[in-house]
Amino acid sequence: MIDTRTAPYAALVLRVALGVMFLAHSLYLKVFVFTVAGTVGFFESLGLPALFAYLTLFAEIGGGIALILGFQTRLVAVALIPVLLGATWVHAGNGWVFSNQGGGWEYPVFLIVASVVQALLGAGAYAVKSPAFLGQRAAA
Repeated sequence: MIDTRTAPYAALVLRVALGVMFLAHSLYLKVFVFTVAGTVGFFESLGLPALFAYLTLFAEIGGGIALILGFQTRLVAVALIPVLLGATWVHAGNGWVFSNQGGGWEYPVFLIVASVVQALLGAGAYAVKSPAFLGQRAAA
């Protein structure tokens, strides 16, 4: 049985945690630690076009902010799953423990599951609701 008194706060905690994680992996890690040029170079070393690095940065930064705010939460959570699938592909050969050299695959897979749960739960408490012109119900 779902406790309807606390469920909106559970969705809030998950939403903010996912948003912070996406910002930490994009702004902190990919922009400030690896640098944008380094991130682009890494994507190219995998055989991916440089454009994918920029799209990933845009998705993670924009998606992280949207999740923290609670804007279009269901849509954003689902839209970020392909980014996480890409991360799973990148780390798949490193084993399942993320502390392995190069990181393992279990962390991005866990984040996929968390994103699916977020999409099912919705925004929760203290969310910026989507504008009516986007066709979203206020309770979404």
